[in-house]
Amino acid sequence: MKEKEVDFIAVVKFFLPIDIGLLGLLIIVLTLPKNLWIKLLPLMGIYFFPPFGKESVIPLGVFGGNVTVPILNWHVQTVSIDPFIMTLSIAFIDIVVSLFIVWNYDLAKKIPLIGKFIIRVESLGKKTVKEYGWIKPLRFIGVVLFVMIPFQGTGGVVGSIVGRLIGMNPLETWLAVSAGAVAGCAILAYFYKIIFGINIVLGLILMIVVFSAFAIYSIKRRKTIS
Repeated sequence: MKEKEVDFIAVVKFFLPIDIGLLGLLIIVLTLPKNLWIKLLPLMGIYFFPPFGKESVIPLGVFGGNVTVPILNWHVQTVSIDPFIMTLSIAFIDIVVSLFIVWNYDLAKKIPLIGKFIIRVESLGKKTVKEYGWIKPLRFIGVVLFVMIPFQGTGGVVGSIVGRLIGMNPLETWLAVSAGAVAGCAILAYFYKIIFGINIVLGLILMIVVFSAFAIYSIKRRKTIS
């Protein structure tokens, strides 16, 4: 009987984060205007793929309006996603992914394709703990601050593994990652909202420069790990 209970709990822990993620996507489609979720869902999708991180996806979502591209004289028109919605949407991904990792870490390493990715990220997490020595003594606050950093590779997956490596329990790790994700996304979303409000072209230039710098940093960092 106890073995069946353990198996049931394991199944719930595996599928519940997936169900929550799918439910979140359904809520987005049912509650937001079509012109918003058509823009938002692809941004949430590319957030999973390097070198895209919150530092590039969030400003792309917040950006909106009529823009004339200098020199080329191209006219671009796109809808702006509210910073609050953008914050919750991208943070939601890290929160759900973190929940899956803290509940299914050992199991996930055995799943084809996902397992190789987890093992690779685990090596990144070990390097991160050494590289950012301040995380371990700060524990909860350290993980929060780490996840807040707008670099590709500081999201829910790596943050969850870092929490595990420094000895935090699953609940502490998940709460720290969740807090860091919400805070980091909110800072970026409202910062770019202000910048775009001042000058859209200036905001676009800043977005391109920041994305390029973070992409180069992420590529170099992955090469040093591999």
